[in-house]
Amino acid sequence: EVQLVESGGGSVQAGGSLRLSCAASGYVTSTCMAWFRQAPGKEREGVAAIDSDGRTNYPEDAKGRFTISQDRTKNTLYLEMTSLKPEDSATYYCATGPRSYCFFLLSYGMNSWGKGTLVTISS
Repeated sequence: EVQLVESGGGSVQAGGSLRLSCAASGYVTSTCMAWFRQAPGKEREGVAAIDSDGRTNYPEDAKGRFTISQDRTKNTLYLEMTSLKPEDSATYYCATGPRSYCFFLLSYGMNSWGKGTLVTISS
């Protein structure tokens, strides 16, 4: 079983940047890891995915603003977020699962989730 712990959330003004981290421990054999977010009253949505070959996938709104990366030596996943908007405010979760779900940001197919880290963007 994989344990995932997110960190790096906080409050920043619009236009600012944040870097989220996700430390993985336990039986880490994932072929794909991803970041999702959920705002109050909204469905969980994917914002970035990376597979074991380093290929990445982003939804349109995240392209050019978010960058997902991983350090496999440290079993750590990162999400660099720039040009942040108030609508980016949400709890951000890292997750892992089969590539067929993970890479396409299909939350229902993910196996393991962290508890999330809160990001608040003020205008």
